[in-house]
Amino acid sequence: MIATMAAEGVERAAAVDRDALLSDLFREHYRSLVRLACLLLDERGAGEEVVQDAFVRLHGTAHRIHDADAAPAYLRSIVLNLARSRMRRRLVALRRHPRPSPAAAPVEEMAIMREDQREVLEALRSLPTRQRECLSLRYFAELSEAEIAASLGVSTGSVKTHTSRGMAALTSMLEKLA
Repeated sequence: MIATMAAEGVERAAAVDRDALLSDLFREHYRSLVRLACLLLDERGAGEEVVQDAFVRLHGTAHRIHDADAAPAYLRSIVLNLARSRMRRRLVALRRHPRPSPAAAPVEEMAIMREDQREVLEALRSLPTRQRECLSLRYFAELSEAEIAASLGVSTGSVKTHTSRGMAALTSMLEKLA
C-alpha cells in the first residue's frame, strides 16, 4: 500500500515536471517553431498545425527526456519531421490531382512583405530541402551549427556544407534579379 502510494506520488511529480517543461517550451519556442514550419510549408495554418502536433507528440514522449536542455532540439526535430511528412503527402496528392496554381498570394501576405522579402523567400523556396532547412534554422530561427545538426540529425560539417551551398545559390539567384 505504501509502495503504491509512493509510486503514484512519483508519477504525479513527473507529470508536473513534464507539464512545466512543456509549458516553458511552448512559451519560449512556439513562435520560432511556427516561423520555421511556415518557411518549410509555405502556409501559416499548416505551420501552426505541425507545431501543435509536435507538442502533442512531445507530451506523449516527454517521459523519455532526461535532459531539459535537449528538449528544444528534440522538439525542432519533431517539427521538421512532421513538415517533411506533410510535404510528401502534398506531393503525392499533387501527382494524383494537380491543382491549378492560385492567381495571386493572399492579400495579407502581400501587404506584410516588401518586394525584396518576397524575392528572398521565393529564392529560398527554390533551394533543395536540406539547404532550405539549414538556412531557415540558421537565419530565421537563429540556431548555432551544433543546434542545427542536432535538429536535423546530421553532422556539423554537413550543416556547414549545406549552409554554404545554400548561401551561394541564394546569392546567385538574387544577383540575377538585381
